[in-house]
Amino acid sequence: MEIRELTKETRDRSIEYAKPKELDRLAASWYQDDLLYSGVGKSIFLIVPTPGCSWALGPSGGCTMCSYISDCYLKPIENDKIIELFEREMDKYDYKADYAEGKPIAIKMFASGSFLNPEEVPIEARDYILKKLASIDEISEIIVESRPEYVSEEDLDEIFNIIGDKLFEISIGLETYNQDTRLNKINKGFSNESFEKAIGIIKNAKSKYNTKSKAYVFVKPILTSEKEAIDEAIETGNYCESIGVDRISCCPATIHKGTLIERLWRRGAYNPPWIWSAVEVINTIRQNVSIPAFMDTSGFGSRRGPYNCKKCNKELKHKIIDSNLDQSLIEHELSVARKEKKSVILLLHFQFQMKKKNLETLCLWLLQS
Repeated sequence: MEIRELTKETRDRSIEYAKPKELDRLAASWYQDDLLYSGVGKSIFLIVPTPGCSWALGPSGGCTMCSYISDCYLKPIENDKIIELFEREMDKYDYKADYAEGKPIAIKMFASGSFLNPEEVPIEARDYILKKLASIDEISEIIVESRPEYVSEEDLDEIFNIIGDKLFEISIGLETYNQDTRLNKINKGFSNESFEKAIGIIKNAKSKYNTKSKAYVFVKPILTSEKEAIDEAIETGNYCESIGVDRISCCPATIHKGTLIERLWRRGAYNPPWIWSAVEVINTIRQNVSIPAFMDTSGFGSRRGPYNCKKCNKELKHKIIDSNLDQSLIEHELSVARKEKKSVILLLHFQFQMKKKNLETLCLWLLQS
């Protein structure tokens, strides 16, 4: 069975057995330190409730690793309700106090799909949200996510007609520079050409607007060895800089429920990357490129996420979080292994054959090598 058929079958089964969602509980937010374009400040992370990602709801079944559709309403949502929930989340934070202390403020909006797709976020609701943000002097940066096919000159004209000179970043899930991996292992459904076209539109708009782009890089798709995953993520960072992407955000795989990646994991045919692999990826990308590069730590140290052993999970996670703010290389006892990179990478290439009961032995070996 083809990957797309397996993904669609898995997705349909997940949606069929999903419990009905309470709309009021689908909007969520949090507020934390972040590295903005203007320096270290604070970001509001806000999930906008939507019917769900059109790519996932369509005949493709969506991406092999993503379960965000399971947290969506799966039915049309009235504009007034989207606006109400957006306002509710915005009222939770005292960002004005942080701004008064000199900290820049950004907002990152997640629509579990594409903010620029009117089938997911209706234009009326989109424009209300943008007008609200335009009226808040303290917020200087607005970040949204979108698939590349929804990025257009017309949309940018409409958006900047509302937000004026605020910075507007469009984050796109490129996942990998390798088109074969993206199409046949991730089931992403767009080509390098489509991605490059979207980045080109954003770059060309810089002559008129304060617009930026970010690429998400997925670390360790299915049917990929540990070494292949490391090498591919690093090369994706190089590719992103070469075509004019402004920022990179690496996302190591975690096992989401109701996905093809979970199906393989349950059968022992897949494991998330090691945290050491994430360190190798982000350190090497930061050495190779001149644009900011971030490493997401969601799921680190959990049974379904990147894992080493209990001796170093928490320590490395916090080191990565701190390094995201200052873009430093992650130093650790394993920095000695950087001098023996070939040995470490060779080990990582065969890690997937090891069971979790051997993880502590692995970490001790690395620390002593």
